[in-house]
Amino acid sequence: MTTEIIEARRLTKSFGSFKAVDDLSFTINNGEVYGFLGQNGAGKSTTMRMLLGLIYPDNGTVYIRGREFNNRTRHLLAYIGAVIERPDLYLYLTGWENLKLFAHLSGKEITSARMHEVLDIVGLSGREKDKVKGYSQGMKQRLGIAIALIHDPELLILDEPTNGLDPQGIAEMRFLINRLSKELGKTIMISSHLLHEIEQVATNMIILHKGRKIVEGKVADLLSPADTSVKIRLTPDEAVITKLKDSEWKGQISSTQVGQITFKTDPKNVPAINSWLVNHGAEVLQINVTHSLEDYFLSLTSEDHAAAGTI
Repeated sequence: MTTEIIEARRLTKSFGSFKAVDDLSFTINNGEVYGFLGQNGAGKSTTMRMLLGLIYPDNGTVYIRGREFNNRTRHLLAYIGAVIERPDLYLYLTGWENLKLFAHLSGKEITSARMHEVLDIVGLSGREKDKVKGYSQGMKQRLGIAIALIHDPELLILDEPTNGLDPQGIAEMRFLINRLSKELGKTIMISSHLLHEIEQVATNMIILHKGRKIVEGKVADLLSPADTSVKIRLTPDEAVITKLKDSEWKGQISSTQVGQITFKTDPKNVPAINSWLVNHGAEVLQINVTHSLEDYFLSLTSEDHAAAGTI
């Protein structure tokens, strides 16, 4: 059996003169948590909608479990559960009633035991009899995931699941995603415009910019600690910098300028570098640690940020 759950080949989609997705290809394999990263308007939601047949590509093909997905093979969607943007829920029904309704729409015979099981998985046991209008945004999001899980799909597609959540809600969502992956063996595709969110949950990721793929790979490789940039601001002291260039840290210096030294080094070296500077008479004012990929992503997301809209 193939390990590929979804393969996108050269997907392209335009809305009028605006090209939302441009010649995009990627594969999601069984067991991965696949991070889909990009600023608002990068093409994340448009791509997810094409994967689900909610909109059709102008060009390109989607394969689900090795079979081409089209109008004749829509039954392949049984492999997938999805929450695109915020879940559409009936606010004046209870959580249980919402779940029961969508379970019926799945076309499968869903037992009460299964409904209790998914409510327990998403942390809503004990609140299923409450009307959804009284749920927090995090609870609504988790009920949406319960609905997506009800038919026991292999792949979950989650579009910006932490949008609008408070810090506790974000932490609960992160815990849930990790549990779905590690304990229940679900393959997950998750989109976000925040690198640190993807970093904490994903095994693989892709960065989109203006509809095109610019970076793809395993998170452990793309976020290798050795590629971390450490910028240290200090009072100008040429003597200290001269000594530093002849020290054990000389091979990790990427640049020096008046009042600032930049290292490319593992973050675990920061305390030792700081100690060396202080012991040699430097007055350290600020230490800023960023990964090179983070710098790159921030440079992309800052472009036309104010004008960007969600596509």
